[in-house]
Amino acid sequence: MSAAVNRIVIVGASAGGLTTAEGLRRQGYEGAITMIGEEHHLPYDRPPLSKQILSGAWELDRLPLRPEADIDALHLDLRLGTRATGLDTTTKTVTLDTGDTVPYDTAVIATGVRPRMLPSIAGIEGIHTLRTLEDAVTLKARLSPERLLVVVGAGFIGAEAAAVARGLGIEVTMIEPAPVPLAHAVGTDIGQALTQAHHANGVDLRTGATVREILTTDGRASGVALTDGTTIPADDIVVGIGTHPNTEWLEDSGLPLDNGLLCDEYCAAAPDVYGVGDIANWYNPLFGTSMRIEHRTNASEQGIAVARNILATDAGRPFAPVPYFWSDQYDMKIQAYGYLRGHEEVTVVDGDLGTRRFVALYRTGDRLSAVLSVGMPPKVLRTWRAAIASGTAWPDALGEGLAA
Repeated sequence: MSAAVNRIVIVGASAGGLTTAEGLRRQGYEGAITMIGEEHHLPYDRPPLSKQILSGAWELDRLPLRPEADIDALHLDLRLGTRATGLDTTTKTVTLDTGDTVPYDTAVIATGVRPRMLPSIAGIEGIHTLRTLEDAVTLKARLSPERLLVVVGAGFIGAEAAAVARGLGIEVTMIEPAPVPLAHAVGTDIGQALTQAHHANGVDLRTGATVREILTTDGRASGVALTDGTTIPADDIVVGIGTHPNTEWLEDSGLPLDNGLLCDEYCAAAPDVYGVGDIANWYNPLFGTSMRIEHRTNASEQGIAVARNILATDAGRPFAPVPYFWSDQYDMKIQAYGYLRGHEEVTVVDGDLGTRRFVALYRTGDRLSAVLSVGMPPKVLRTWRAAIASGTAWPDALGEGLAA
């Protein structure tokens, strides 16, 4: 352990920030840890917001990532309801919206992302995103069978919200500008297979459609006007069109910013400054590329890796995971390991797209880069995960019968 590390400041109090603090304590760090979080809540789980919380399957008391006693045991200087407004690498201080400054020996940036919004919607009621606990609670209170819901964006958040709403008997229209939802990430054939699930469950899915204007009545959203001239009535509108990394507060810091906080393979953005979670655009040596992953599993694993590297007496260890994500939609359990973006080929090696029960492999260059499954046992995915981690060549992945 480096004797120079006596004060660690973690900016961000969600999964990545929490696991960083836990990793530090587990590895024997006894110095000061300040954790700054913009929300007033203790760290909580975000994936259930668009699933179990929205559907009513979970009560809110299941959301906290750890019991309060476990948080207390970490002996944190916890600054909730507080926003960081700047970081100075010369004076090694973080400035807060209270006007206070917090000194650090090592800073961990884990400020995550925020939802992108449609233009010109400020002040309009009935437009929802799904990022915070309050977002989910507000939308859940509006979901009842007699209401009409429009979902703008057919990515994973939008798709999950649509699936929950249909399960509650709500009429749902989903707007997606791309010809095939998620094709940029999972491929055209897989995207079409997932799209069929929306049709089968009664979603009015409009692809190749773009929102021109949000219609209002008495200051509240009442519908959506599309660029093709059609209008769709709505009682509520969910916007799921992507995210922005929360880097604005770092613009004068001199830290490298490009689609997040640029970090090396050790998750370091600069001497004594590390990135964790959705905001970190780090170089993953396993895939030979930089990536920014917005999934809870990655944030937790990265927090543990950063804690280890902060306390290492040498250069530390590169963070080279096989990323994992999952999505629950209708009766489908979608899971994937690896890095799907930029893939050059997709091959279904088990099951059938038509039944929405299959395993698909992804090729980037000459190697197996990812696997995606729908409705398949977890053990099948673990086998493929090991193949991705070992850098299996594409011909070997297809020829060795690993799926069996």
